[in-house]
Order: sequence, then structure tokens, then C-alpha cells
Amino acid sequence: MTPSDIEQATLRVLKHEGHKLTPQRRAVIKALVESPCHLTPAQLHSVVQRERSDVGLVTVYRTLRVLADLHMVCEISVDGRQPTYFLRRPQEHHHHLVCSACGQVVDFTSKDVERLAHRLAEDTGFQIEGHVLEFIGRCPACQGTA
Repeated sequence: MTPSDIEQATLRVLKHEGHKLTPQRRAVIKALVESPCHLTPAQLHSVVQRERSDVGLVTVYRTLRVLADLHMVCEISVDGRQPTYFLRRPQEHHHHLVCSACGQVVDFTSKDVERLAHRLAEDTGFQIEGHVLEFIGRCPACQGTA
């Protein structure tokens, strides 16, 4: 899917769920679609402000809450830090490496994890509906710090 397709699909879901598609909300969603990484609400607000100075931080928080309630964003928070958000892409299930020192989040995919989930379902009889996998550690930049 192209970024435009992802943006339009996201907007369709919001409209279907009865949410208003204001120009400000559209700008927040566009910034999320275009982001290659997880962003804090303040970082997202800064990105959106480059295009639309009329978008307030409250609008960013409200839009993120709506998207989180609809399970359309990954929300990651480590050790009480401010959460970061990343728009879920259809057909793109991923997992996370999270730095316990700086909070950096790195996304990864793994066929091994997906095979494990399938094997667990077979071995246990569980009907697995989903999973979340986060590895916590130190990123290369933080490995030398205390």
C-alpha cells in the first residue's frame, strides 16, 4: 500500500466510526502516515506544525487517543516515559526493540516469531488472536553509558 492508500484507509475507518475528519485531524494522520518511526505527541505536534500552524497539541493528543481506541496505532511506553506512537500499516505486523535508557523504539518483523505463534496454537489448542512482543535493552548509543 502507498502512503496515500494508508492515509485514505485510516480516514475511512474514522469516518465509519463516526469521527469528524477536520483539516487538523487529517494533518495529524498525514504526519503519522509519513513518519518512518515512533513519535511522542510533542514530536508529532512539531511535525504537524510545519504544515498547519493551527493544529494544537490537544488536537494531537485527542487524535492519538481516537486512533489508539480503534487499535490503529502502536503505543509504546517504557518505565513511565511519555508514550510513542506509530500508525499501524495493514498487513505489516511488527515487533519492538525498546532502549531502556533513552526510549528509542526500533520496529522489526520476524517470520520466526510468526512460526512460533503458529506452533504454539497447534501445540496448545489455543486460537491465538494476536500477540505483542517487545525486547527491552540498550541501543548501541546507550551501551557505553551507566
